[in-house]
Amino acid sequence: MTSHITIGAAHWVYLAGVAIIVVTMILRANVVVPSIVATLLVALAWSHSPVTAVGSVFNASFTAAKELFNIFLVIALMTALLNALKVLRSDIRMVEPFRAVMKNGHAAYFVLAAITYVISLFFWPTPAVPLVSAVLLPAAIAAGLPPLAGAMAIAIAGQGMALSSDYVIGVAPGISAKAAGAAVSAAMVADRALVLSLITGSIALLLAYLSIRKSIVPPSNSLLDRWQAQSSNGDLARIEAEGTFDKAEIARGTSQEPLVSDAQVSKELSMIGRKRIGWSKFFAIATPLAFLCVIVLMMMSKLGYGHDLKGGEAAALVGGVAALLMVCAAFATDGLRKAMDTSADHVTEGFVFAFRAMGSVLPIAGFFFLGAGGDLAASILNVPAAQAPSLLFELIQSAQGWIPNNHFLVAFGVLVVGMITGIDGSGFAGLPLTGSLSGALAPGAGLHPATLAAVGQMGAVWTGGGTLIAWSSLIAVAGFARVPVFQIVNSVLVPVLTGLGVSTLCAVMLWN
Repeated sequence: MTSHITIGAAHWVYLAGVAIIVVTMILRANVVVPSIVATLLVALAWSHSPVTAVGSVFNASFTAAKELFNIFLVIALMTALLNALKVLRSDIRMVEPFRAVMKNGHAAYFVLAAITYVISLFFWPTPAVPLVSAVLLPAAIAAGLPPLAGAMAIAIAGQGMALSSDYVIGVAPGISAKAAGAAVSAAMVADRALVLSLITGSIALLLAYLSIRKSIVPPSNSLLDRWQAQSSNGDLARIEAEGTFDKAEIARGTSQEPLVSDAQVSKELSMIGRKRIGWSKFFAIATPLAFLCVIVLMMMSKLGYGHDLKGGEAAALVGGVAALLMVCAAFATDGLRKAMDTSADHVTEGFVFAFRAMGSVLPIAGFFFLGAGGDLAASILNVPAAQAPSLLFELIQSAQGWIPNNHFLVAFGVLVVGMITGIDGSGFAGLPLTGSLSGALAPGAGLHPATLAAVGQMGAVWTGGGTLIAWSSLIAVAGFARVPVFQIVNSVLVPVLTGLGVSTLCAVMLWN
């Protein structure tokens, strides 16, 4: 089967590039430069042309940008909507009613987790964490929930469960599917990742609750006073000084929002002016209802009812709804003339955030697209698709005899690779690698590439997204909760690892 495959210099250079990138991630350094250098050397080894090699550096990032731009656009529009809602204080109104549900610490734990999950699913954890932490966390602590328990709930539900599936915005499944090959759809990866994230998150949340339930105390305002008297821990500055991925910079920007009490929430809502109060309440209700309708439509489509959402239509629907709500919120806030400018400003700020959060993924994705073969490699090397190499797939095929033909071993292998790539603290930087490996390993392992891609995505995002790595955006959660970030990592380690192990077993058994 593999006798006709010739492993040449380009294959070895590509393999060395993958190894260097993985080692760089383990060392917590940014992998953009290694990805660019590896792309140059692989193209040079394959084409023997310096001109083609230099051009491939640009083509790799450009190809990745073309393939992934819809992801950037959805992020930008969702961020623009959240910025528009912040002006009206509708974001606070959306979560403020849940303070009344926090009668005790036990209820507060699950309310925090549920609200963090829902908001993070639509707006990502980066903007969701400040909102939930500032508005709901003080009420949860007053209800008797220890600050560490609140931080665990927020981290597991937002940084882990919501971000690992990324079901609504679709960044993670889009990258994973694109790297896995043309036959793998982002929708299939997203569906399987959603199931795995719910399994992992449910187990992690339950185990974390069982570990802290005895430390929950009766409600008392003195608990909040004592907690607010504490100073924020200095982990953020110390960890960033050691050198981290760019998520730490984003976390620094979000961790400075003040925590608020009941009186401060009322004062905050009163600042919007009498004329805007009605609009503030309207969008606080209309926004979640609109996205609830989108979710229902997506679910009905998968069950065979209503409009069939194909390809990227689901992400397009989410982005379109976000854009229309943002424009309406801007007009309600500023009136017809000024809203023309503020809407444009919101979109610009959205793109700035999107490229700050995801821009460095492009050179990394470009390198792994180069090894995926087909149209992607062809566009990078500027050759016809029939002439483009499939470096990673050919390497896997040549080593097929040494790869265990066991579903569970292969699935857990991809999971471990994903977790290793998450060590850099990003979570998304390793998805091109896990996706490419999934596409190459799946045929020999007897598993669907989408299954392995979803498993690898779980490992990468749960690790680097903000649950198991202290130098990720978990530092923002620690800053809000005023607990040491390494204490959060130690507390969620066993629950998250247990959840990942169970979900990987379920993936093999469900989709074998």
